[in-house]
Amino acid sequence: MAGGGSTPEAAEPGKKGAAPPRPSARRARDALVFTLGVAAAVLALALLGGPASPSLLALAPGRAGLVLFPVPGPADGPPTFYDDPELSYAVGGGLAGWDAKRAAWLRSRGLRRRGGPERVVMVSGSQPEPCRGPAGDHLLLRFLKNKLDYCRLHGVELLYNNALLEPSMAAYWAKIPAVRAAMLAHPEAEWVWWVDADAVFTDMDFSLPLARYAAYNLVLYGWPKEVYERRRWLGLNAGVFLLRNCQWSLDLLDAWARMGPASPDHAAWGRTIKAALSDRDSDVACDQSALAYLLLTGRERWGSKTYLGVDFYFQGYFAEIVGKLGGVAARYEAAEREAAGPGVRRRHAEREHLAYAAARNAAVRAAGVPGPDGGGQSGWRRPFVTHFTGCNPCGGRRNPMYSRELCDGGMHRALGFTDDQVLRAYGFRHAAPLNDTIVPLPFDYPAAARNR
Repeated sequence: MAGGGSTPEAAEPGKKGAAPPRPSARRARDALVFTLGVAAAVLALALLGGPASPSLLALAPGRAGLVLFPVPGPADGPPTFYDDPELSYAVGGGLAGWDAKRAAWLRSRGLRRRGGPERVVMVSGSQPEPCRGPAGDHLLLRFLKNKLDYCRLHGVELLYNNALLEPSMAAYWAKIPAVRAAMLAHPEAEWVWWVDADAVFTDMDFSLPLARYAAYNLVLYGWPKEVYERRRWLGLNAGVFLLRNCQWSLDLLDAWARMGPASPDHAAWGRTIKAALSDRDSDVACDQSALAYLLLTGRERWGSKTYLGVDFYFQGYFAEIVGKLGGVAARYEAAEREAAGPGVRRRHAEREHLAYAAARNAAVRAAGVPGPDGGGQSGWRRPFVTHFTGCNPCGGRRNPMYSRELCDGGMHRALGFTDDQVLRAYGFRHAAPLNDTIVPLPFDYPAAARNR
């Protein structure tokens, strides 16, 4: 065969095991072009769909690399839990068998996790009506931007809700219906992460240490001794928590909600909780006191699967943080200036943030800046989350134990502190901690800033 070699069957007699001749470069090139053309056509169908193809196609990891699988559309696909007319998104809906139902849905979509990162959905929200506080709506907008920035940098989905899914469960109780509905609406998420509206991410470099929580279903900031021995509801904080998307968590949310204002037993639960907790002076049950009561009285069922710790600022008390932010920023800048070579000071695309975040944390540790990654009550590391609990910027009724300067000035300072971390990828920063004026960054910042 001219120019094409021969088939294995046409090899010379007597030469057992003779290797078949290699195809010509032109044939290999033509095959490659054909393969790429088919792949492009399939991907076009996957992305655009069409009237003749009600199902889309998606890419999923397979043994031989990326493989295509059909994603059922409205008119096809196997039945899932969504097709059950008895399914209720509301608290107390009595959903059973969630782990199996969720696993079946993941299999039908080719989303079984094979060693990849666990998916996280963040849920936050505010009231449906305008704020009563004079600057409340503006501050909520800035708090929302802060969460959007963090989620964009870390590949986290954000659900921001301002609808009361259960009208009787307002204020701090509103989180429970929102989190439960999010678990059902996002079966692809392994974790649902509630973050109060007045909580600010003040370390854009820190990522959740999910591997640390492999044996747990609920993650809270708090002190086990304060909750389990001293029986204090202030031994934990329910304003930020991480909840695994599983049956255990749905059962916990239902048990938690049964003590809330949607229950006819709400008043009785308030008295019971007050009697059980050493530091509760109100006989009206709130979300945090109810959760502390559940952990205390159901330690085997609920407490054994709850990670309660203060190893970093999963949510930090703002009053012990805001006064230190200037010193924290100065130490980070010094660590970057002292780092060998340009390294972490290099300009880079925002999508490369996590790689530079890891390098920056390594530089800060190498410089001897004390404290854990994510910050803590001691040391000078960036606090992961600063929670302005009690400042009530939307409602306008600040806890009288806090001054206006501490709350308003603290929120302004924390938001500017974290905005500078985001603006850096765009070549800017604030002129001063409490100044909204933006100035350009010099090349090789912060090393260049010292030499100006």
